[in-house]
Amino acid sequence: MEFKPLVGLTPEVFITIANTLVLFLILKKVLFKPVMKIMDEREADIKSDIEQGKKAKEEGLKFKSEYETKVGAARDEGQQIVEMAKRRAEEKSSEIIASAKREAENIKTKASADIEKERQQAYNDVKGEISSIALLAASKVIEKDIDKSKHEELIDEFIKEVGDAK
Repeated sequence: MEFKPLVGLTPEVFITIANTLVLFLILKKVLFKPVMKIMDEREADIKSDIEQGKKAKEEGLKFKSEYETKVGAARDEGQQIVEMAKRRAEEKSSEIIASAKREAENIKTKASADIEKERQQAYNDVKGEISSIALLAASKVIEKDIDKSKHEELIDEFIKEVGDAK
């Protein structure tokens, strides 16, 4: 039995190998370099996009923290406004209460003055009535008519003495 080689070294094999090498070199020059260039550019674009994404994320986090700070400050400011409004309301309430107390005191003072005036008027009215009654009684007792002005003078003096005794 004779062994036959699978591939024989014939000139066609050498031409095929040479054609393959030439085709490889042409493809490397024409196809692989532009494809590799496109792939490198694509890789650079992706890296650039990733870097931009990281920067955007950092800016977003920065804006988020600034926003949270501003919201907190606004909340604090709102709380201060509410507290200030409460204080103003309490001050206004105190002013109104003080004003009402002053007005009540004025009314009370005026009422006391009016009462004193009415009491004095009543005292004067009673004094006049007593002098009339005393004059009538004295004229009945003496049974003669006394000069009215002298009699009123005597009665006034009597009332003053009685008033001073009180």
